[in-house]
Amino acid sequence: MESLQYSSKGLDHLGLVSGMCNELGVIECIDSIVPKDNKNVKISNGELVLAMILNGLGFVGRTLHMFPQYFNSKPVDRLIGSHINPEFINDDALGRCLDSLYAADVSKIYQTLSTKVVKHLGLSCNSLNLDSTSFHVDGVYADDGDTTSHIKLTKGYSRDHRPDLNQVILNLITENQAGIPVYMQASSGNTNDVQGFKNIVKSHIKSLKDAHNNKYLVADSSLYCTDTIQMLAEQKQLFITRVPQKLKEAKQLIKSASNQVFTKLDDGYHGCIIDSNYADVPQKWLLVKSDAASKRELQIFKKKLHKETTKELKEYNKLCTQLFNCHDDALIAFDKWQKKQSFIKVDNVQISSHAQFKKTGRPKKDDTGTAVYRISGSAYSCLDKVKDAKEAKGMFIIATSDCSNKLTMQDMLTQYKSQQNVEKGFRFLKSPDFLTSSLYLKSPARIEALLMIMTACLMIYAALEHKIRKELKAQDAYFPSMKNKPCQKPTARWVFQCFIGIHELNIDNNNKKVLNLKDLHMVIINTLGPPYHEIYS
Repeated sequence: MESLQYSSKGLDHLGLVSGMCNELGVIECIDSIVPKDNKNVKISNGELVLAMILNGLGFVGRTLHMFPQYFNSKPVDRLIGSHINPEFINDDALGRCLDSLYAADVSKIYQTLSTKVVKHLGLSCNSLNLDSTSFHVDGVYADDGDTTSHIKLTKGYSRDHRPDLNQVILNLITENQAGIPVYMQASSGNTNDVQGFKNIVKSHIKSLKDAHNNKYLVADSSLYCTDTIQMLAEQKQLFITRVPQKLKEAKQLIKSASNQVFTKLDDGYHGCIIDSNYADVPQKWLLVKSDAASKRELQIFKKKLHKETTKELKEYNKLCTQLFNCHDDALIAFDKWQKKQSFIKVDNVQISSHAQFKKTGRPKKDDTGTAVYRISGSAYSCLDKVKDAKEAKGMFIIATSDCSNKLTMQDMLTQYKSQQNVEKGFRFLKSPDFLTSSLYLKSPARIEALLMIMTACLMIYAALEHKIRKELKAQDAYFPSMKNKPCQKPTARWVFQCFIGIHELNIDNNNKKVLNLKDLHMVIINTLGPPYHEIYS
């Protein structure tokens, strides 16, 4: 009697990812835009995109040439299709797929896919949130001299603290309910946020508004420049954004905060509304004071004050030792120094002349020397400046072009704080377990395409989390939290961790069973519906 042959493959949470991709029609959408170039190719671009999403949300960070090895341990027939073998998902096929995605314009492909996802999930986009981040890129890339066709990998400001490596910028726009990215755009590593946001507003905001019918565009202070807000006004796109505190008008408003009447808002915030016409665009500015931020920033300020005053005093003592050729040179140097100081001022400033001799020792009777000038005076801490600096802590200004009375101060603050959705997405993409570790490809074009795949991973993750939470609440079901308490808002990451250990058992290549399914797994599978049952059955 022949013994039975057993083998097992890890299914884990990837069935949830695959189910969501199937529900959203990811394969069909990609294949309709980027069909196979050759009928003899055994795997389509849509299936390869799904494979890369499964790899990205598998949290293993495999590079492209390791994909076949990764999928050898996965039930590919359940996750992608019965006709797919792991050998089909190799680095050559993936590279060609990335090239095809780039050639078809990754931003347009992603926008088409995200519009379909938002519509399928029934999300009402009251506002869209815009932000950017940078990723460092490993390896050396030859400059082909073409600066127009693709992004440029170059040195730039590094948000992940690797200024020694080349950078690439990712701009994201997300909707404000589930945090689904609705638009992505890769930019060269040295792109300034102000210029990058201006280009996005100029080229894409109108089409996004037409697609999602959003009321507001929310962003940080990089959006708030004359050209950009004027373009938004021309497009009749309302905005809510933070005002840069370096603006003269913003400094004056914060300085006069003691004269304003603040209204108490939720969560320790206070605010007052001021009308503004900055850049000839009618606006309302909300001056906000946060109790928590004020307390936090004052602690930092105390340390900074001691450090700054010590530094400024040393610079003043150094200035007093310098010799100048004339009275005017000394006065110019003092005025230049004083303008740079934040907290130190000098009282009884005197510029006195002294005789300087070429040789050391007692000078000759007829040697009067050369007249040189020195600065002297009593340095002291300017308490008025210290007081103004303390009062400004915890304050910031939010601007909106919605001048109607329908938008309250609390609503305005809440809309601006939804900017955290984009930042949450960036934290997800920068996870050390994610695909960012594989940002070493053969060309900038492939890196740009891979950034689209990474954003698609975030989209599927956010969509899955949104649906789980929505269905748990609708069906009055509960999932155990990390503290083993009933919960209706679990994170997708926690759900994924709970699904680790689920395997597919294969008996003689014809009898397959799913092992280790428990009651907590069935809570999620039941809430998500029949397609997920099929994957885990």
